[in-house]
Amino acid sequence: MTPFSVARRREGADLRSPNIIAVVFLLVPALAGVGLTVTQKNPAPGIAGIVLGLLLMQAPKVAQQWERAIVLRLGRFRQMRGPGLFFIVPFIDTITAWIDQRTITTSFAAEQTLTSDTVPVNVDAVLFWMVHDAQKAALEVQDYTQAVSWAAQTALRDIIGRTTLTDLLRGRERIENELQLLIDQRSNPWGVTVSSVEMRDVIIPGALQDAMSREAQAAREKQARIILGEAELAIAESFAEASRSYQNNPTALHLRAMNMLYEGLKEKGALMLIPSSAVESMGMGGLMGAAALQQQQLTKPGAEAGKPPSE
Repeated sequence: MTPFSVARRREGADLRSPNIIAVVFLLVPALAGVGLTVTQKNPAPGIAGIVLGLLLMQAPKVAQQWERAIVLRLGRFRQMRGPGLFFIVPFIDTITAWIDQRTITTSFAAEQTLTSDTVPVNVDAVLFWMVHDAQKAALEVQDYTQAVSWAAQTALRDIIGRTTLTDLLRGRERIENELQLLIDQRSNPWGVTVSSVEMRDVIIPGALQDAMSREAQAAREKQARIILGEAELAIAESFAEASRSYQNNPTALHLRAMNMLYEGLKEKGALMLIPSSAVESMGMGGLMGAAALQQQQLTKPGAEAGKPPSE
């Protein structure tokens, strides 16, 4: 049930169930009249008691804690009553509206609305509002619930028409605050204040979604390539700095080369082709022999089973 239908149901006193005080006001005169009718054997007291009871039961009214009753006397505003028990003059005073002063939630939407960059969007939002002045809500506007709903919808369309799609998707909080202020300015003369506005969903055309997805993917790929290039540049700078360290120290360069060869040859099944000139210049014969011995020890069955090789 929508807030509009709830408000419509509470507009008249005839739609409310009689309270216990009204029932008492009906029964007491009616029973007294019936008693006189039985004792006097005259139907007039009974009829008069029932009529008086029906008249008096219209006087007591009960408003809930969150309700305010608007009382008119012969068509003119008399007073605002509630919460609790109060009395009116039957057939002279009338209650035209029961105003609910709790926070009310109203959903509204803007369908196929063009943004400032001519993109059609569907926007769903929720409005949280309450009546802070029941007298204005009853007397200044014909149907304040419907008026608030239309004000919210037109304000949403107005803001969407002044906003680009990018700002609409990224700046939701700013748009919600702007929307709240705009609706509040329109509804304050009606005694209504807006607590907050929340945008639930922004739906854009499917073709535009695919284009935006491809654009985001291309942007991520571009960023990845930039990061990879920066990494390559950092590695090149490190190699350049390392080469300067080995430039005037051939012994350190030979040791580094021997270590690289050893690390490569000690792996099981590794194969490396080395120019003979490098072997002669670096004294690699002993190193390659040690590497071959290491490979032979690793391939023995005891070494494969995790046991030390037998001598």
